[in-house]
Amino acid sequence: MQFGRTYEEFEVGAVYKHWPGKTVTEYDDHLFCLLTMNHHPLHMDTNYAENTTDFGRNVVVGNYIYSLLLGMSVPDVSGKAIANLEIESLKHVAPTFHGDTIYGETTVLDKTPSRSKNDRGIVHVETKGYKQDGTLVCVFRRKVMVPTETYIKERGGEQPGRPQLREQEK
Repeated sequence: MQFGRTYEEFEVGAVYKHWPGKTVTEYDDHLFCLLTMNHHPLHMDTNYAENTTDFGRNVVVGNYIYSLLLGMSVPDVSGKAIANLEIESLKHVAPTFHGDTIYGETTVLDKTPSRSKNDRGIVHVETKGYKQDGTLVCVFRRKVMVPTETYIKERGGEQPGRPQLREQEK
């Protein structure tokens, strides 16, 4: 299984469809809210959401959806990244509810060699997230610094930190 890409492997216009999707549960939503101290009742209080909002039910916190899509994109986009440099834009387009399944895809918008170091480059991508019915829910653009093949070779190959198995002596 491929985990990320080198600069040379990115092609402008390429689309990576991230798999598998993730069904968002009430537990996922509440845990994320608790971890990030987001106690808005729209996300946490069913009675409030049912009786006082336009949605009539809890809405999954948008930053969880963004984080989920970012994570989904790692094997295709940033698994070899040196750094995530910038989140250029983030738009929450439609609500997500408990029980919805989120899918993502990323398009390579541009790539530029580094001006300061020749063993890396900057890849500009747009990730879109959508629900099981195809409704677009989230779009963000980011720039990622990725290594060249030379960078990978000079640092020990694809998995430089992975230890070798040693057999126990008898």
